[in-house]
Amino acid sequence: MISKFIFNNQYLYEELPECDKDLLKGIMHHKNYRKNEAVFTDGTIPNGVFYLKSGKVKKYKVDNDGREQIIYIYNSGEFFGYSAILSDESYGDTTQTLENSVISFISKDDFLALLDQSVVFSRLLLKSLSHEFSVMANLMTVLSQRTVRERVALSLLILHNKYKASNMSNEDSVFITLSRQDLANMAGTANETLARILHDFKEGHLIIMEGRKIQLINFDLLTKIANFY
Repeated sequence: MISKFIFNNQYLYEELPECDKDLLKGIMHHKNYRKNEAVFTDGTIPNGVFYLKSGKVKKYKVDNDGREQIIYIYNSGEFFGYSAILSDESYGDTTQTLENSVISFISKDDFLALLDQSVVFSRLLLKSLSHEFSVMANLMTVLSQRTVRERVALSLLILHNKYKASNMSNEDSVFITLSRQDLANMAGTANETLARILHDFKEGHLIIMEGRKIQLINFDLLTKIANFY
């Protein structure tokens, strides 16, 4: 059930035939990004798409009051920024690195040419767009209808899945290292409220906190609190 709230598109690269992977590698230009560096910002005109070779990137919107709402967190092996190219519109959100990252840039012309040449890539991209829309709809429902406690529990489960996939770790060695501010922005709550809920989860032996690191230890109860059966 957690997959309803998790977006990833690593299959866009992994499921390509080798000849298409070679085409893709030939048009990628790599760049190193520092932690907290913007990749692109809401409202700017796109001139290409991005592929995250290593690191993590958050995708977020800012409301009229300046509050940030994190929509997704991208792991290595994922593409982002392509919906603006396909719709021929400006970027509808902002992306920023959560840690030092290596990101590949693919120009708009090269990206569109690849779509014309690769039927497989076009099909996988359509699948990715459909998945992204479904996840967005589910997350919007959560933010509008769930309690803060439910949203925090769900956010922790989503993040555990993301960090597990990124580190190829087992359940017992996954540590969430997202800042408290980013976690609060993801759950749609204030830092003070988040701190109280995390304290309750810690006291209830649902999580372990070591500095800013969080480890989940009671998945069944967190899943029950998240209320997404």
